[in-house]
Amino acid sequence: MAEHTSSSITIEAAPTDVMGVISDFARYPDWTGEVKEAEILSSDPAGRAEQVRLLLDAGAIKDEHTLAYEWVGEREVRWSLVKSQMLRALDGSYLLAPVSGGARTEVTYQLTVDVKMPMLGMIKRKAEKVIIDRALDGLKKRVESGGPAEAPGAAEGGKS
Repeated sequence: MAEHTSSSITIEAAPTDVMGVISDFARYPDWTGEVKEAEILSSDPAGRAEQVRLLLDAGAIKDEHTLAYEWVGEREVRWSLVKSQMLRALDGSYLLAPVSGGARTEVTYQLTVDVKMPMLGMIKRKAEKVIIDRALDGLKKRVESGGPAEAPGAAEGGKS
């Protein structure tokens, strides 16, 4: 796999609350900025998204792509690109770690992006860093302002 970029942030909420916001794709346009539409194309038996179509508008970059999601337990989600107009690859993950006895959560976001047009590695890493930092800041604001309380699947006994 290509070189990746990662960053972490601590959110004043339990991991279940954080994952509830991460897994609520319908509300991404409310807090992510770049995501204008999100449509779940398929879900797993626990009700978690398996494929999601996203319409992005990040100024100079406008794209529609489909991502495949893999849910690893209750504290990790990974995704990879299924199709896109502008991207060759988009692999990422959120990893949640409880802090302070579970009252807070350290969220680590890892991302690898490969665009179809030529781009210098350092410019690509800088773009990844901007995407990650915006996503983590938006996630923190959304969760701490009262996003959804539990992740899909949690109500069915926390199946993974």
